Order: sequence, then C-alpha cells, then structure tokens
Amino acid sequence: MSIEKKSDYFIPALRDIYFVVLLLAVYSYGNLLSDCDTGYHIRAGDYILKNFSIPRTDIFSYISPALPWTAHEWLSEIIMSLAHKVLGLNGVVIFFTLVITCTYYFLFRILRAHNGNLWLLLAMIALVSLTSTIHWLARPHIFTLLFLVLWYHLLDQYHYKDKNYLFILPILMLLWVNLHGGFIIGFVLLGIYFIGNLIAWYANEAKKRPESLKKCRILAIIGIACLVASLVNPFGYQILLFPFKLVGDQVLMSFAQEHHPANLQDAHPYNFLLFLTLGVLMVSRYRVNFIELALVLVFIYMSLYSIRNIPLFAIIAAPIVLKRLDAWFSESDSRIIRFLNRRSDSFAETDSKARGFFWPIIATIVFVLISFPGIREHYFDPQRKPVAAVEFLKHEHIHGNMFNNEEFGDYIIYSAYPQYEVFVDGRNDMYGADHVRDYTRVVSLGAGWEEVFETYDIDWVFFNADSLLSRYLLEREDWHLIYADKVAHIYVRDIPEYEYLIEKYPDVEPVVYEDQ
Repeated sequence: MSIEKKSDYFIPALRDIYFVVLLLAVYSYGNLLSDCDTGYHIRAGDYILKNFSIPRTDIFSYISPALPWTAHEWLSEIIMSLAHKVLGLNGVVIFFTLVITCTYYFLFRILRAHNGNLWLLLAMIALVSLTSTIHWLARPHIFTLLFLVLWYHLLDQYHYKDKNYLFILPILMLLWVNLHGGFIIGFVLLGIYFIGNLIAWYANEAKKRPESLKKCRILAIIGIACLVASLVNPFGYQILLFPFKLVGDQVLMSFAQEHHPANLQDAHPYNFLLFLTLGVLMVSRYRVNFIELALVLVFIYMSLYSIRNIPLFAIIAAPIVLKRLDAWFSESDSRIIRFLNRRSDSFAETDSKARGFFWPIIATIVFVLISFPGIREHYFDPQRKPVAAVEFLKHEHIHGNMFNNEEFGDYIIYSAYPQYEVFVDGRNDMYGADHVRDYTRVVSLGAGWEEVFETYDIDWVFFNADSLLSRYLLEREDWHLIYADKVAHIYVRDIPEYEYLIEKYPDVEPVVYEDQ
C-alpha cells in the first residue's frame, strides 16, 4: 500500500466529522438522565444478575398480592446494570450516548450512499437529529431506534437494490424482542413491504409479476422466521400481545406524558419535518409508491398519537424526503442551486477519498476516557429530582406504606430499594388502569381519594412540593410535615407511630408555590 493511500485513513470524512460532532452534542445535551425510569431499569438488572432469574411478579412495590410483571426489557436492564456496576451512572450515560451516536451515524451513512447533494444531506440529518432529541433518554427504547435504522436499511436494500441480507433480520429480532417492546415495529415494516410487493404483483404487467411474487415469498419466509425468533424470550407468545395491550389501554396511554399526542403548537423541529414531508410528497414529480406512502402515513399517525414515536417517524421519513429533494436539486435551473451542486460535487470528490473508521474510534476512546468518574460526574438533577429528600428517608427509616409521586417512585427504587417499597413508579403497564385511576384520584383530590389511603393502609406521603396534594395536606391537622425542600414534601399521619418524627421535626417550613 502506498504512503498516499495510507494517509487516506487519517483524512476525516464528512461522516467522521458528523460522528464526532454528534457524540459531543449528545454528551453535552445532558438530558439523558432527565427521567428517573433509568433508575428502576438499573435495579431490575441488578436483581436479575443477583438471582439469575427474571422476575415474573413485582419486586419494587408493597402492593399485595404481588402484581404480575412482564419484564420485557430484561436484556436491556442487564446491560444497564453492568454499565452501572462498572462506572455508576457515568457508565449508563456513556453507553447510551454511544448507542445514540452510532444509530444516527449509521443513518447518516445510509443516506450518504443514496444521496448526491451533501448540503441537503447535512440539512436533513441535522433536522432528523434535532427532531429525535425529544426522546433521547438513557432507557431501553434507544435500542429500538438503532434496530429500526438497521431493519429499515436491510428491507430497502432488498426491495430497491436486490441485495438480500434479510437472513440477518431473525437474528436482530432475537435480540430486539428481549431488549424493548418496540420490536413490534419490525413486523409492521415487514408487513408494509410484503403488502407493497403483493400490490405490485397484482398491478404490474405480466413480465414483472414473477419478481414481485418472489419478493412476497421471501418476505413471508423471513416474517415467519422473525416470528419464531420473537418467541425465544422468557414470556413466550405473551410478549407479542404486550405492545397491543399497552397501546389499547387509554387510561395508561393518557397517564404517561410521553404517550400524549404531539402538540403542533410547540416550536419544535418535528413540526417542520412533518410539514416538509407532506409538502415534498405533494409537489414532487416522482410518484410515491405504496411502500413509501404506507411508511409515511403509518409513522406520521404514530408520531401524532404519541410523542415518543416522533424519532421513529424522523428515521422513516428521512430517506423518502431526501430522495425527492435531491432529485429536485439535480434538475433545477436555479443559479444558486447549480452553484450549490457544484460545490457539493467538489466536496464529495474529496470526501470519497477518506477510508476506514480512524476518527470515530479515536473519538470514542477519548470520550470514554474523559467520562470516567472524577472528571465529570453524571447524576439525577437534585434541583428537579428528590435526591435530598430520599437521603432524608434513608436516614430516618420511616415505616409503613407511603403514597408517592410516580417519578419519585423511580428514584426511590434506584436509591433506596429495598429499604423502601413504592406505591407507584414508571411501570404503568404492570400496575394497570385501576391502580393508575386510584393514583390520579388522590393526586387530583377527586371523590373518594381518602378511601384509596384506607384501602392501601397509607400512613405517610412523599410528593412534589408544588402539587395540589401537598398544599392540601399542609392545611390538615391530622397530617404533619416533617421534611420540605423545593422538590419534595414528606408528610406523616398524626398517629402514635410517628410521634417521634413529629417531635423531632416540629416546625418544618413548607415550600409554597404561588398559583400561576
């Protein structure tokens, strides 16, 4: 190999620059631990590793009898537990930062392979990345983003390029089904490509029908293989029903913020991507085939139905929109666009000389080294999470059943399990609609809320300071405030069991928030 060719491996390609920039952006984003669900996933993984078994019933709450629990993200939880054992929360953040970066790096490379104009590519990948930040968290669903990119690419390669690597899909499914419930999206994509080819077989002229029929046959075989692979999980066929049970329960879907519909009034990149997608497809001279139309419509609906699906829509829409924008740029007679095309071609020629993965590897090594504990610490934000309040709880060892804020429950599991067991946490699918209704009845002080306390024998409350419940309990003579900060209040009943706490903390000053 010549010296000149060796040097090609040290030339940073555009994809390498994007990798480094994205890695720094995700790490600097600092929002991966904004949701305490990360905490209970880590502790679930700890339990699995310690007991060499996957829990079938709830282990974190005091609800009796113990509720059935489909721990469908068990493999993700093991990975998170291992990362946490090595580097604490730093390890979890490092791991998911790398997964997110690799996901969108792969998407960049896929788009680069099919797109001629680098300016359009950069604009699109930037828009997709910004749109996706809405659900970048250190949680198992990040695996679904990665697997969706790979799955989508393999299907596209087969359908449009006749490159058959579909045998990889059952292998991916074997992992995906044990990592996150989003595996069902893989079957959605398979179904769309199968129906698209079935329609093509019916509508095409006679000489093209055998090819469409062949693709239908192969996709059907791969679909069956993926279905078999999906059954290789601790819960068998029930795992296939789990996503439908969750989505079909309107109480659970309306309860969690991330399941709420997208708000188009928000100034968010998603709005621009949504209208760009619709606009490009309407005005493009290139006809949309059934597969593209079905993909766009299905994932637009999913993104409008639940904000957590917005990153999925961004990944699906990117190649479809970019292909049409690229065609429009290449055919345009505009002087400005012709200039941009020439500059893009010139840059692309230089960019194509780059080889290998030198810069992503170096960036990853440096990133891991500077992320070790002692250089920068990652933690749940004590200004927004009940960090100080839980330390108080661990010190005081309060007995009895508590009523807690849902988000607080996740942090309690992370920081104070098994000393404390919770009333509710982020596993809404496990608790079910009735339990969620009980929770919301208390939170809103709805009719019969005190009956909930009696049913569950609740004697103390751990809730956010700026809540209706906290304000109400402040006015009650039969409840006593023993701890208060800007995040959380802790109340106990005025009963003999807690007399020592009431005497110990007689004059705690509450944090009172004025009505907006």
